[in-house]
Amino acid sequence: MNMGNRRRRRLPRRAANPLYARCARMRFGLEKKIILPYLPIFLVIIAIAVLSARSLDELKRINRSILEEDTFLIQAADKMEEALLAQESYGRRYQILNSREMLDLFRQREREFYELADKVTALPSSENLPLQELRALHARFSVLYTDAAGAATISPGSGEFDELAGSLFDRMTALLNLMIQAGEEEQLEKMETANRIGIKSFQITALLSLLGIIMGLGAASLITRSLAGTIRRLKQATEIISAGKYDHCPQIDTRDELGELAGALRLMASSLSRIEQLSLDSNPLTRMPGGLAIENTLSMRLAENANLAFCLVDLDNFKSFNDRYGYARGNDVILATAAIIRTAVAEHGGEDDFIGHIGGDDFAVITDVRTYEALCRTIIKRFDESIVAFYDEADRARGYIAAHNRQGRQMTFPIMSMSIAAVIADGNKGMNHIKAGEIAAELKAYAKSLPGSVLVRDRRENGPVPESLDHPTLRVLQ
Repeated sequence: MNMGNRRRRRLPRRAANPLYARCARMRFGLEKKIILPYLPIFLVIIAIAVLSARSLDELKRINRSILEEDTFLIQAADKMEEALLAQESYGRRYQILNSREMLDLFRQREREFYELADKVTALPSSENLPLQELRALHARFSVLYTDAAGAATISPGSGEFDELAGSLFDRMTALLNLMIQAGEEEQLEKMETANRIGIKSFQITALLSLLGIIMGLGAASLITRSLAGTIRRLKQATEIISAGKYDHCPQIDTRDELGELAGALRLMASSLSRIEQLSLDSNPLTRMPGGLAIENTLSMRLAENANLAFCLVDLDNFKSFNDRYGYARGNDVILATAAIIRTAVAEHGGEDDFIGHIGGDDFAVITDVRTYEALCRTIIKRFDESIVAFYDEADRARGYIAAHNRQGRQMTFPIMSMSIAAVIADGNKGMNHIKAGEIAAELKAYAKSLPGSVLVRDRRENGPVPESLDHPTLRVLQ
């Protein structure tokens, strides 16, 4: 068996790399990439919500200030003016009628005036209001109408009294109007401020919305182009691989489902390449892997220092059988032998056992060193039990067939038997597929020199193959 020197290239285990593990955890899947364009819009919505909340809070504060301060100031000034008018009326009646009831009504309106003045004083903007002057004028106004001494000095109804009372009243009315005007101006200013806040909030909201839409469309465009490009490359790679170019490797390194699909596509292409090689190398009759597959598998197992047995299976006197009965019956023997080997491996072997058909009547089995002997004995036993059925009755009765050799001389050839040469490699680091093939060929030649079906095994060290077959480690099992 011709075996070239081939070595299996092992891929690095990326999962053991901590950097790869961190990158794998950070990868963006298709779902995240599809959601990503909506992120700017989501952020814009949050920003708009925050801005709206702040704007509403500011508008609420302004409206509360207008209602609780400015509107109240205007209403209080109006009521103070009403109280002042009522006081003037009750004061004049009191001076004319000298009625206690009128005086009480005058004092009641006076208290209302001061209560309103106290409330206005409590306002934040009261510092800019003429409240002290207003209080002083009102005190003089009250004394003018109620103080007996003052009334005796200035006679009620006189021109001097009317002039002084009118002057005080007009001045207080003017101050109250100034307060009303100040409240209205403050109210108007705050309303304008609220309007500016609303316009500014609308402008910022519109700008943020436009920015979010642009960013979302940009992200969507980039991701869509990236996904479309990746899908296009995957489609091209699929077409190339389907055309039979299994060595094509799509360069797609995205850390998402498409990247995983590209990796699966590369593995599929590699598997298809191996299947194609096995198909081209496989035996057309038995459909078993041929010499190249046997060579690669043996080389790989030996490189792994596996404890294995490499068994060569050969049929003795097969050529004479072919010459006597023809190739059709010879093919039946080959197929029957292949079936026997398959069944025995299924019964005694393991999942990693390998069966190959080198060609003609030569087979190869790679199995575990612990099970090879029972496996080989089963193959030999079943072959010996079934092979006689392929001979004619007369040849079976004689126990041989008569045929001419290449020199034209008639010779007799016994019923076919089987020779198995087993090379044991139990963790032997110096063993390679070339040396194993040489030892197996030598053992097979020795086995074929022995009568009947035989299993020959050898446990050799790393030294050269000995010239003599009478090696102390060689055992013959018949």
